[in-house]
Amino acid sequence: SMASPALLMRVVASAYSVAEKAATIVRNVMAAGDLGIVEKTGANDLQTKADRLVQMSICASLARKFPKVTIIGEEELSTDEVTEELIEDGHCEEILKKTCPAQYTGIKEEELVIWVDPLDGTKEYTEGLLDHVTVLIGIAYGGKAIAGVINQPYYNYEAGADAVLGRTIWGVLGIGAFGFQLTEAPAGKHIIVTTRSHSSTLVNDCISALNPDSVIRVGGAGNKIIQLIEGKASAYVFASPGCKKWDTCAPEAILHAVGGKITDIHGNSFQYNKEVKHMNSAGVLATLRNYDYYASRIPNTVKQSLVP
Repeated sequence: SMASPALLMRVVASAYSVAEKAATIVRNVMAAGDLGIVEKTGANDLQTKADRLVQMSICASLARKFPKVTIIGEEELSTDEVTEELIEDGHCEEILKKTCPAQYTGIKEEELVIWVDPLDGTKEYTEGLLDHVTVLIGIAYGGKAIAGVINQPYYNYEAGADAVLGRTIWGVLGIGAFGFQLTEAPAGKHIIVTTRSHSSTLVNDCISALNPDSVIRVGGAGNKIIQLIEGKASAYVFASPGCKKWDTCAPEAILHAVGGKITDIHGNSFQYNKEVKHMNSAGVLATLRNYDYYASRIPNTVKQSLVP
């Protein structure tokens, strides 16, 4: 008989189904019309009923199946009151059919850390910019992002009533990334994607120094990585602290699985072990191709202002 799939593949296969359930919750909260918005630290740091319900659903569902895995979510919530209808028990068969890369076959539950952003782009969600919104589940081992799931609950939402809403992108280092069409940005064009609601002089000075052909301002780290892998932007540049580990873990795994690169503004890679601080205090620089071109053009004044 066939050996049962490696733990990593089981976790990713479950995370896929858990993310699809999360997307349904996000759409249901929006459809019901009461977002239950709470300001956390201010008007640009919001939490909605969707953030809360989705995080409970993701964390409780994965913890039930993989009790020894460390799961770190953005929202500070107790999981006591998780109702049965928030639990997702399914998994994606397609993922279980893939062969686990040899270097990950021996992983034990207690060696994995899952970083969860239940709703990346909350501010955009509250403003109806629904295509910016993603659900992020990143899986780390040895401090490194090795697998990830990005769900876009409203993918296709402007395509008319008959369109199928939402999609799930997933990837594992050594296997690749799936659920989208990998496309490179137009050759010779420097299109930068950056923050929409967390702009600053530093953010803008850094972008000006790169002399881009155009700048796209959108919400959500997950959404920005999607812009890179679908060829709509050539670099994601964010010269500011704001980004957290749960924003970058899943997108990093997917970007790296297709040969891209993400670091802080200094070129340091992100660490995802469970003891690590949550803030990516030295910003973000990511590309699908030509990382060195952008890295070499980040001004020293910007680097000096952002301490890792």
